[in-house]
Amino acid sequence: MPIYDSIGQSYSKFRLPDPRIVDSLVNLLQLEQGSLVADIGAGTGNYSRAIAERGYFLHAVEPSLVMRTQATEHPQVQWFTGYAEDSPLPTSSVDAVISILATHHFSNFEKAVIEMNRIAKTGAIVFLTFDPRVGERLWIADYFPSIWEDAFRVFPPLSDVVALIQSNTQRIVEITSLMLPHDLTDMFFAAGWRRPELYLNPDVRSSISALALAEVSIVEKGVNRLEEDLNSGCWDAKYGKIRSLPEIDAGYRFLCARVA
Repeated sequence: MPIYDSIGQSYSKFRLPDPRIVDSLVNLLQLEQGSLVADIGAGTGNYSRAIAERGYFLHAVEPSLVMRTQATEHPQVQWFTGYAEDSPLPTSSVDAVISILATHHFSNFEKAVIEMNRIAKTGAIVFLTFDPRVGERLWIADYFPSIWEDAFRVFPPLSDVVALIQSNTQRIVEITSLMLPHDLTDMFFAAGWRRPELYLNPDVRSSISALALAEVSIVEKGVNRLEEDLNSGCWDAKYGKIRSLPEIDAGYRFLCARVA
């Protein structure tokens, strides 16, 4: 059973597409309006709809029924039930491919990359992913240390990811940093870096897979300590200087694979 069948019930409320991420995706795709893009691991279709609003057509591929049923219909988005490793889309049927913060849920990333290359024509394959090794260590690591450490296991080094993509697609991969603004609308793991109070909300936590899938006692321990430190002023005394920062490099990267 796809994991989001069990943890994705509130996903559509807190994982809203951030327009700055959408801008970056459109710039990286470099496609004419009216082009067809596959969104692999589309979730509730938040970015599929946002890109469709920019004048593109989307094939949204998602295995989770819970996620798909939360999707808002859009005339330029067509839904398909399927996995990244076994796409229902025909060979060379789309102009480009995107996959937004989904690769860590794939059962076999190499097979998924081969499938994405199969369904794409000569347009870009764009991933948004995370590598905790390349970004700034966040205060979140101090409250959820085991979950932070798990990220090093779940997300391989970017150099390994790039090498795997290039060897399986004969494409050239360009890496672009995603600086996280302080007011992101897409509440993924590090999105609340300047808004620690958000992590006290159980509905927000349920839309972040790293927290939703972790052992309940570990999450509760971190949340309780965070709440105590926020109430006492300890958090602001130790980390409060980041509240004045407009953005931060937390290790999120776009990988854009293009035909040489």
